[in-house]
Amino acid sequence: MSSTYLGMPTAPVFGQGNINATESFPAAARRELGNTQLRANLGHATHTIRDKRLRVVGELPDWEELRNAGSATKAAVMAQLPELLEQFEANFTARGGIIHWARDAAEANEIVRDLIREQGVDEVVKVKSMATQEIGLNEYLEEQGIAAFETDLAELIVQLDHDKPSHILVPAIHKNRSQIREIFLREMPGVDPGLTDSPPKLAEAARLHLRRKFLSAKVAISGANFAIADAGTLAVVESEGNGRMCLTLPDTLITVMGVEKLLPSWQDLEVFMQLLPRSSTGERMNPYTSLWTGVTPGDGPQNVHLVLLDNGRSAALADQMGRSALHCIRCSACMNVCPVYERTGGHAYGSTYPGPIGAILSPMMTGIRSEENSSLPYASSLCGACYDACPVKINIPEILVHLRAEDVDSKRGRKPPSQMDLLMKGASWAFSSGKHLRLLEKGLPLGRIAAGRKKKITKLPGIAAGWTRSRDVPAPPAESFRDWWAKEHKA
Repeated sequence: MSSTYLGMPTAPVFGQGNINATESFPAAARRELGNTQLRANLGHATHTIRDKRLRVVGELPDWEELRNAGSATKAAVMAQLPELLEQFEANFTARGGIIHWARDAAEANEIVRDLIREQGVDEVVKVKSMATQEIGLNEYLEEQGIAAFETDLAELIVQLDHDKPSHILVPAIHKNRSQIREIFLREMPGVDPGLTDSPPKLAEAARLHLRRKFLSAKVAISGANFAIADAGTLAVVESEGNGRMCLTLPDTLITVMGVEKLLPSWQDLEVFMQLLPRSSTGERMNPYTSLWTGVTPGDGPQNVHLVLLDNGRSAALADQMGRSALHCIRCSACMNVCPVYERTGGHAYGSTYPGPIGAILSPMMTGIRSEENSSLPYASSLCGACYDACPVKINIPEILVHLRAEDVDSKRGRKPPSQMDLLMKGASWAFSSGKHLRLLEKGLPLGRIAAGRKKKITKLPGIAAGWTRSRDVPAPPAESFRDWWAKEHKA
């Protein structure tokens, strides 16, 4: 295991795992748009969550002040991250916990594997965790002969269906209850053959299935929503109680957490415990909040470990313009208001982090030169709804534009030049001089000929074909503005 420098890196180490897309967003989105059931499920679910959030946010007269406080706290954490991490480590270890530093996904997976093998088991239970999805922990453990059982209902559904999550908060948002019933009947051992698609019956089937796992598991794996630096305390918020079972029953608890999840003090947690439930599930307060500080003799897990994960976060931190992407508290509010996500779903983004936040976070963690991830900053209409919804005021549209510029800059000077390079070079020449522009305007009649009788250009060559696939170009005017002006003002 290598050591990780926590300051501003001179040569950023980019992330690996399930944050690297395997195909470009346009190609994946085109495929997902053809799934009418997916679009119907997403439309219903996102509208429901969005409406609930608006109601509970509207109850607070100081909602904007809370957003400002959350944003300021996260900015302070990023500015003091090395010091806060050292403070947290000292407090966590002083209370019996053990910390492991992981440079990337490979190191984190190996650490978790070794900790499980030390306990002599081949099964673990898991609390919903974005960090473990990011590093592909379940798949890695399966290769090592260790079965990891998801205990969150939505995560369980996705796992049983051999699928991937498509939403940060509701991983199975793309499935309806009839589909879930079919998955349970096909994949869940010992399920009642007469199971209906009634939500209470489906929940009961999952509860019976998981109860045996909870009571027999010796090792549990979790993520963490927050870590309190001045106390050495970890926090998990959830809605089903499965997290509480995993965090208290097993002898060994292994937590995997991104280094950006820190908060300086308990007082800061007060702000985020108001922001997170309202922004995520549309609740005033989440049903279960679990807090643990190291080891308590005779109560709960006696072998407590925390894997602190970089995996590209230091690379994101090094980007002064985009580092606020690390402020994200994984509430999914931006996804529920995004017109692009609502139509394409999470799988189109090819990453553990879909939607608007994924469109900036994934390419920042992997580097914009990561071929498929370089298309993610374009997966947006820049409408700004995500910024308005974000509880910590991450200016996602601004970062998207910044990353688009980085993508263009990264491709400059390629040989041979791309079509876009040639077009931009031509535009630069045209707009550099009135004489140049006047010369090009002489070609307007050719455009009118191409438009034909319908006075519409319906097909253009090259990369311009992407424009005419979904819209027509109107025929150019009979004369340019310059010519009209000269004719009207001869005197």
